[in-house]
Amino acid sequence: MAPKNNRLLTLEFPKSLGTYDDYADAQKSVDYLSDQEFPVQNCMIVGTDLKRIERVIGRLTYGKAALAGALTGIWFGIFIGLLLGIFAQEGSWFSTVLSAAGIGLLFGMVWGIIGYSMTGGRRDFTSVTQVVATRYEVLVEHKHLAKAQELLQSMPGRKVDL
Repeated sequence: MAPKNNRLLTLEFPKSLGTYDDYADAQKSVDYLSDQEFPVQNCMIVGTDLKRIERVIGRLTYGKAALAGALTGIWFGIFIGLLLGIFAQEGSWFSTVLSAAGIGLLFGMVWGIIGYSMTGGRRDFTSVTQVVATRYEVLVEHKHLAKAQELLQSMPGRKVDL
């Protein structure tokens, strides 16, 4: 029996209904089945052949590390200042927020520079990372496989490897 928190992400005896090169095609197939009043709660779309993509977006320098740290620090400082400002005496709310933002800016800048210097030049660039699937497989409960295959045979513009 599947763990309680994964019950929605499992099928009892899944069988492959087809594989697709992109998610939109897999989604169209399941949508078509739904339009044909097929019990789609017995289907799932699974991304397979995962790959990690890292897009380098720029060079990292001490100045950029300091700026990024300062921006993070100022937002954190504003947040803390707003919390402290709730308890500030009348008329000093704005100065409390402003002071906390300044302190946050300073600490963020220092920690940004320290963090960057600790890399020792091993990662002098910034990037964004994403895990993507290269294929998508539609699975269906074994007891519904024949009906799903029959319905998909009549799907207009069908793009599936059965």
